Amino acid sequence: MSMIHVAPEAHLVLDPLTSLLAEERPDIIQYSMDPILAKIDELDKIADDLVNSLAPDRPLMNSFPGRENTSYIAGIYGNSFYGIIVGLGVAGLLLIVMYVLKTMGVM
Repeated sequence: MSMIHVAPEAHLVLDPLTSLLAEERPDIIQYSMDPILAKIDELDKIADDLVNSLAPDRPLMNSFPGRENTSYIAGIYGNSFYGIIVGLGVAGLLLIVMYVLKTMGVM
């Protein structure tokens, strides 16, 4: 936060955070950290959102309310679908192998 010039002709400034009235000195430079702290807070929220994206039951920043378990349910449906497809493929291949072995007279 910047200083408030109470009396510019007397070089008096007021620090609004501490309510300290002091003489303004040309050899001391004070920078405001408020914009930097705001950016750090924003980056902290983004980092928390990135960590939350690794867990399927955590809400994300840009998602609608009540969508916490969407990734979990989509994972169950997706893995079930691929499991059925792979299982049917293996069963079909096994049937083809059994049919070929039966026609050759091996079984």
